[in-house]
Amino acid sequence: MERAPTDWPRILRPRSVALVGASGREGNPMARPQAWLRDRGFTGRVLPVNPRYDELGGLPCYAALADVPGPVDLVLALVPADRAVATVEDAGRVGAAAVVVFASGFAEVGDEGLALQHALTAAAARAGVRVLGPNCQGLYVARSRLFATFTAAGERPLEGTSGIAYVGQSGAIGGAVLDVAASRGLDLTAWVSTGNQADVDVTEVARVLVTDPDVRVLAMYAEALPRPDDYVRLAAEACAAGVALVVLHSGRSESGRRAALSHTGAMLPDTAAFDLVSREHGVVLVDDVEDLLAAATLLRTQARPAGRRVAAVTSSGGAGSLAADRCADLGLDVPELAEETREKLSLRIPAFGAVANPVDVTAQLFNEGGGAFGEVCALVRGDPSVDAVLVILTMLVGDTAHALAVDLAGTVAEAPPGSPPLAVVWMAGEDATVEARAVLREAGIPVFSSLAVATRVLAAVAPRPADPASGDRVDLPDDGWAALGALGVPRPRSVLVRRAAEAQDAVHDVGGTAVLKAVASGLEHKTDAGAVRLAVVGKDAEREAADLLDSVPGAEAVLVQEMVPPGVELLVSVDGGRGGWPPVLTVGRGGTETELHHDVAHALAPASPTTARTLLDSLRCRPLLDGHRGAPPADVEAAVDAIVRISRAAAGRELEVNPLVVGKTGAVAVDVLLAHPEDRP
Repeated sequence: MERAPTDWPRILRPRSVALVGASGREGNPMARPQAWLRDRGFTGRVLPVNPRYDELGGLPCYAALADVPGPVDLVLALVPADRAVATVEDAGRVGAAAVVVFASGFAEVGDEGLALQHALTAAAARAGVRVLGPNCQGLYVARSRLFATFTAAGERPLEGTSGIAYVGQSGAIGGAVLDVAASRGLDLTAWVSTGNQADVDVTEVARVLVTDPDVRVLAMYAEALPRPDDYVRLAAEACAAGVALVVLHSGRSESGRRAALSHTGAMLPDTAAFDLVSREHGVVLVDDVEDLLAAATLLRTQARPAGRRVAAVTSSGGAGSLAADRCADLGLDVPELAEETREKLSLRIPAFGAVANPVDVTAQLFNEGGGAFGEVCALVRGDPSVDAVLVILTMLVGDTAHALAVDLAGTVAEAPPGSPPLAVVWMAGEDATVEARAVLREAGIPVFSSLAVATRVLAAVAPRPADPASGDRVDLPDDGWAALGALGVPRPRSVLVRRAAEAQDAVHDVGGTAVLKAVASGLEHKTDAGAVRLAVVGKDAEREAADLLDSVPGAEAVLVQEMVPPGVELLVSVDGGRGGWPPVLTVGRGGTETELHHDVAHALAPASPTTARTLLDSLRCRPLLDGHRGAPPADVEAAVDAIVRISRAAAGRELEVNPLVVGKTGAVAVDVLLAHPEDRP
């Protein structure tokens, strides 16, 4: 029986919160939720439940949930792990929408805890309630003043709302994000810790938060994404809603590595589909907690860059040079400014400064005052070759710093909507620039802690070309060569023989010179196994076939193939979709040394011809297709056509062609591997 839709308003904006196991011990972290709900603006009913008390913190205390008068929307389980199941069952009896289980001692501690966690989710399903946790730190919602958490970060005043929401698995990391954001004057709009995700997971919560009109940016920390299809929906929904989604995904190197059934299996990153889905929908991917919050801070008030071109404006030529180096390392361009822009800048910047990019205004400009620095930044920001502006300030402190911040804030406020984003790196002590930083923060201008963080964040938020899936999939027969036929991929003429005596006639049938390949169950890398004979002519065919049948373990037949003229060897494969993710197309340098070169590119499958060309163009071996050291150019369009056809392999199958030989005319698949879902470890 399907569970009824989750009543999220009763969870995020409850009219009543029951605290089962409420504590009266001073200093106990589990006493925090009641005190915060009682004292910090929550307008609903706060209902402590503990049979040891008649009154707790000035509120009536009930012996059991069943004794609580009136409806209960949300239950906080402030009890040990062994009482969590009973609390969930009791919550179902009083009609609660959800239970937050704070206790640890579940799947994170081993088999016994895992069994208890399974019992918890089973009880929740029977009771018709949702469970957040276990082993979580709860949630905080600014609008409803819902402090359903015990995180020490909740000791902050948390009186404002920044438009940034956060959801993540780790309570410790979540607490750090909440605390650091508040310390920077960015009280989060909503904050949710999902813990073990026994029931509710990060993507489900995130899909709810992106529909909240108060949320402009959603920052997400994920260790596991148990339902990839929900992440795909989240990415699409955030994009459609205009909510910037910033994701830090940890544990990616251990997210499901499997034994390699193919060359592709050895080279395809576990996160390829996640990365490609994210790119398709404009998700900002970061690699550090600091970058997660920094990117969210940038995107909450300013437009996302239209491209990857950065202009640096600095008070120090050395700092500008460092910024240019960091940009180059991260694939950000530092373009030359337009001549008109440089001419206007030269009227404002001392002659010993620099009007190129990076723009060095020199310290003298700040002595002049009168908004000169703001004018420079406005000119640079308005240059048509600029997608983002990075302002780098060195030892500007005190009154000078404050005046500069006011000037810069005014400049940003006067800029037309959609102007390139502007961010600041201030290389001076925070204690000497407190007021200036506050002015910039109020103006929506992020101040980064270092050039490294600033350039990483700009690289993360700047767009990259997306390769959306395109076209229909084709159902495949069980044989690899027949599968290529169904896809319309060119193959060499082939004859399968089961007796060595048949080989000579087969060689004649395919053109007089052939390649012989042993056929055996589970034989995937034939060259490595010594199961291939090249350039075999008719008179040698029987001997070579007999040798293959005798020497290759399990050989049951020999495939006699037409000898294909030499050309550029490519790897083309579709992984079929792993763990619920959409299928991924891989194109790279093929042949027996494909893992050695590791020259591959990926896109979502099926692919369009444009995507196929983009993948080819991104390879280091691409010049080989144009003709290298006197070799004739290869038929790139034939390669594109073959890639597109292979990419249409039906989901659930891993199809690899290695190599696809691209000659002067045409592209031919000379070896194929078709793996079935049941073949995967």
